[in-house]
Formats: sequence, structure tokens, C-alpha cells
Amino acid sequence: MYQDVFGQDTTINSRDALGAWNNTLMAFMSHGASTPTHLGETLTLDPNFALGHAVKGMFYLLLGRRELTDTAREALGLAEAAALSNAVTAREQSFINALKAFYEGTLTQAIRHLEDILAVHPADTLAMKLSHAIRFVLGDGEGMRASVEAVMGAYGPDHPGRGYLMGCHAFSLEETGEYARAETVGRMGLVVSPDDAWGLHAVAHVYDMTCDAEGGLKWLEGRDAAWAHCNNFRYHVWWHKALMHLDMGQNKEVLALYDTEIRADKTDDYRDISNATSLLSRLELNGVNVGDRWEELADISTNRTEDGCLIFADLHYLLALIGGSRKQAITTLMGRMHRDAKSCRSQMDRIMASPGLNAAAGLEAFGEADFKSAFVNLARARNSMQSAGGSHAQRDVFERLTIDAGIRAGFLDEAETILKDRMGKRAGREDSYAAARFSLISQGRDASSCVTSVPAE
Repeated sequence: MYQDVFGQDTTINSRDALGAWNNTLMAFMSHGASTPTHLGETLTLDPNFALGHAVKGMFYLLLGRRELTDTAREALGLAEAAALSNAVTAREQSFINALKAFYEGTLTQAIRHLEDILAVHPADTLAMKLSHAIRFVLGDGEGMRASVEAVMGAYGPDHPGRGYLMGCHAFSLEETGEYARAETVGRMGLVVSPDDAWGLHAVAHVYDMTCDAEGGLKWLEGRDAAWAHCNNFRYHVWWHKALMHLDMGQNKEVLALYDTEIRADKTDDYRDISNATSLLSRLELNGVNVGDRWEELADISTNRTEDGCLIFADLHYLLALIGGSRKQAITTLMGRMHRDAKSCRSQMDRIMASPGLNAAAGLEAFGEADFKSAFVNLARARNSMQSAGGSHAQRDVFERLTIDAGIRAGFLDEAETILKDRMGKRAGREDSYAAARFSLISQGRDASSCVTSVPAE
């Protein structure tokens, strides 16, 4: 029995294996690209390390890819076998239980097992970060915040996970609308842990939600080192920078970042696809010609139509298929979504049913220029879209599509109501998107007034 870098008793066979495990933990906290390498080394040094197998399984499930569920199931089997052959702590068993629940599709139950750990071991940064990650998949900002704030007292100035805890706290504060505190906590966390890309990006979210693109660009300026070491999360930070340029009307800079950073590597990770599709959608809504950039995204998404792991992923695959005019693939994806929603086998299937089906129908209708149907369906999905997962900034593409559909369909009052609600959530401020849409609504009303006031001949 050894103690890990966060002071938690760990059933592992040697100090060498423990060193590799500690490297895994610290890399995971910073979203480091080296995380799987360190975990692989750990399991090579101790093939019977139950906790390592359990965490590996959760890592794979968080990737949201149907073909990786077999790998997660294998990891669960190895973890359970290891726990039978070599007694593990109650804490480690709870990680195994969390993986089992996650694999079975009951994400809230997986979170409960992780929260059981934190109730007894509040200084366990691994359990904190995994609970945070799964709650993020569910769009549970309030839960993220409550989880982090419940354990803050266990993190003294010398706790190795303190900076990463602050990064998670900053993000949860931002997602629950406390922007000033979020920025302060995020900045302080980066002083403690300069490689915490999650905390850095939490502050970027604050600038997005307070409509301060210029301030956001200044914040990211010169801080590339905070995300250069990352896995594909680095593409997401570049995406945030592109959003800031977009808000400032700097479309050439947006497209340059898209080509040189965001899609420099043609990956098929759903998070990378969501970055790309949502950015291209925003550009097109602003009247920007994005050329043939939809094509490679549509090619990848055609191969993901049967995935069904996350509604957040499916909706972005659908955006790619619509952008690339892949009608057969759209039909296949929509059919599979309807089957999953009807089965209700898992928590994700229930989210697929609502808000998933309405959102998907709205996106499909928007792609067909049926803006009335697009608005009706997207508006119907809107109040529960948070459960689809992701952040406010990520889901804003669906908000924009809803508003634009309403304007194009002539539902000016309804679009204005949503636009004002969107502005209210952004510290009551108006970004360039909102300003342009308020202007379009005003023009639409003026045109309508002119038509109705023309005397009959």
C-alpha cells in the first residue's frame, strides 16, 4: 500500500508503478497529451492495478465513441478481477463501481459513486476531476459547483491539486453566472498551476459570456504554454480565440485559426468536430463563405452516424452532414436517434428523446431552409438543451440557429424574446451577434409596417 501524490492510499505493487501513476494523475489534471502514455506505463509495471484499469475505462468512455465501449468493458473486467485477487480499499472499489455505472449508461449513478469517495476523501483530486468531467457531459453546472465547493476545505496551500481544483471551481462559477468570481479564481489558480488549461479556458469563457472579446484576446496573449502540452483540448482553446476574433468581425483571422490550429489535424474526436462545425455554422450565419471546409467534417461524420454515445456529439455530426449536404447520412443518423430515443435503455437515450429529437429536427429543417419548422423545433428543445451537455459557449450555436430561424420565418417577437434572454445571461451585454440580430428584427418590423400601411389601389 502506497500513498499517491494527493495523499490517497493506493493498492499498487511498487514505487516505480506509483511514480508512473502519479505522473498519470498530474497529466490528467492538466489535460496533458502524455496521460495515456503514463497510464500505459503504470499498467505495464503493475498489470493487476485495479484502480488503474478502472480509470482507464472511464477515460475511454469520456471519449464518447461507440467502438471504445468494448475497451471500457475490458477495463472493467480487468479492474473487477484485480480487486478479487488483491483486496482493494473501499475508495478504489468505488472507482470500479463508478466505471460500471458509467458503462451501463447511468451517469448520475457513476457520479454518486465518485461523490461517495469525496465524502470520505475530500482531498482526492482524481475523484473530484472525474466527477466534474462526467457532470460536464450532462451540462450540470450547478452540480459541478456544489461538488467542488464541498471539498475546498481539504485543499491547503501545499496540496498538489489545489490549482486544478481552482480551475474547476472557476469553470463552475462561470457556468452558474458568477463571472467576476470565476475570473478571479481562474487567474489565482493559474498562479498555482500554470499548466492548468482548464482554468485558463474558464477565464476565456468569462470573456465570452461578458461580451469582451478584446479582453479575451489579451488574456490568451502570450499564454500558449498553458495549453501547448495538451491533448486535443488545445484545439478547443484555439476555438475560443477564434470566437473572440469572430465577435470582432475579424473573419480572416477566424479562418486562419481554423486552418492552422483548430483543424490542422483532421481528427475525428467528437470534441474537435464540435469545435469545427459550430465555428463554421457561426461564420455562415454571419454571411461568410467557408469554402469547402464542410467536406472533410461531413466525411468523418458519415462514419459516426451509428455512434449514439452522446447527444452533444450527434448534433454536431448532424451539423457537419447538413453542411456537406449528405442527405443519406442525415437520414441514417436521424433514424438511429429515433430508435435510441424510443428504446430509453440508458440515461443518454432519454436525453436523446428530449431535447435531442427536437433539436435534431430543427437543425435538419434549417438545412432545408424550412425556417418555420426549424424555429418551432429548436425553440421546443431550447429550455432543456443544457442537459445535452457542454458549456454555455458551446451550446450558443444552437441558440443562434434558433434566433436566426425565428427571424427568417418572421417570428420577430419570439426571436427578440430569446435574444433578450440570451443577452440577460451574458451580463446584460450585447455582443456583435446580438447587435446585428436586433437590427434585423427592427428592419423586419419596419418592412412589415411599410407593407401594411400601403393603401389599396
